[in-house]
Amino acid sequence: MLGILYDIHGNLLALDAVLAEAAGVERWLLGGDYGVGSPWPHETLERLRGLPNATWIRGNGERWLFEPPDDRPEVKEGYDRFKDELSPEEQRWLFDLPPRAEIDGVLYLHGSPLADDESFDIEPREDDERLLAGEHDRTIVFGHSHLQFQRPGPNGTFLVNPGSVGSPRHGEPNAAWAVRRDGGEFELRRTDYDTARAAAAFRALGPPIGEMFAHRIETGGDGAARACRAQVGSPRRAVAVGSRHVRWRR
Repeated sequence: MLGILYDIHGNLLALDAVLAEAAGVERWLLGGDYGVGSPWPHETLERLRGLPNATWIRGNGERWLFEPPDDRPEVKEGYDRFKDELSPEEQRWLFDLPPRAEIDGVLYLHGSPLADDESFDIEPREDDERLLAGEHDRTIVFGHSHLQFQRPGPNGTFLVNPGSVGSPRHGEPNAAWAVRRDGGEFELRRTDYDTARAAAAFRALGPPIGEMFAHRIETGGDGAARACRAQVGSPRRAVAVGSRHVRWRR
C-alpha cells in the first residue's frame, strides 16, 4: 500500500498523527511543500527521511527557495525571513527534487502538469484542459490547493487531490491524506490531532504567515471548504464512507 502525503507545511503534530495511523503502508509518495516557514522545519524533514521506500517530489514551496514569484512580494518577504532556518545544502537538496514521479502508471506532481503553483478545483473548470498540458488517459495525483477530492477530468483523466496534512482547506480541523491500495483503489483519509497546540505554535511565528496557518489549522480553511465537504461526502460516487475514510475505485 502506498501512503500519499502532500502539503505538510512543517506541521509536525499533524504528520506524527498521520504516521501513527499508517499501519500497512509500505511505500510513500511525498508531494511537496514540506516545511519552510513553520515551527518544525528540521523535525519534519527528519521524520520524512525516516520513512521507508519514499519517493519525493518538489512543490512550489521548495522551488520558491531560489525562484520566489516576482508578482507576490509578501511571499518573497516570507522566504527571506524563514528559509535560512535550513542550511544552504538542505535548501539546494529540496530545490533539486524532481517535479514529478510516476508510480504504477499514476502521475504524481504538485500543482498540475502545467505548473506547480496552478491546480485543479473541486468542480470542473474551463481551464482544466489547459492545466493538463497534453496529459490524457491516466490518473493524476496533485496537491497545492489543500482541498481533498477526486473526480474525472477531461481527456480520459482522473484527478485525485489527497488534501493537505498540515494546512487544511477541506472544512474540518484535521489532517488530510490518502493511500492507494495494491488493487489501485484510492482511499481519502482524515486524521485528528492536537490542533490547539499546533495552531499556538504557528501563531507564535507572528503575522501574516503564522496567523494564516493557525487559522486554517483551527477551522479547516475558508469558503472553498463547503464545496469540498459536499463533494467528498457524496454517496453517488463514494464506494464506502466511514467516519474517517472515503474509498473510491479507479
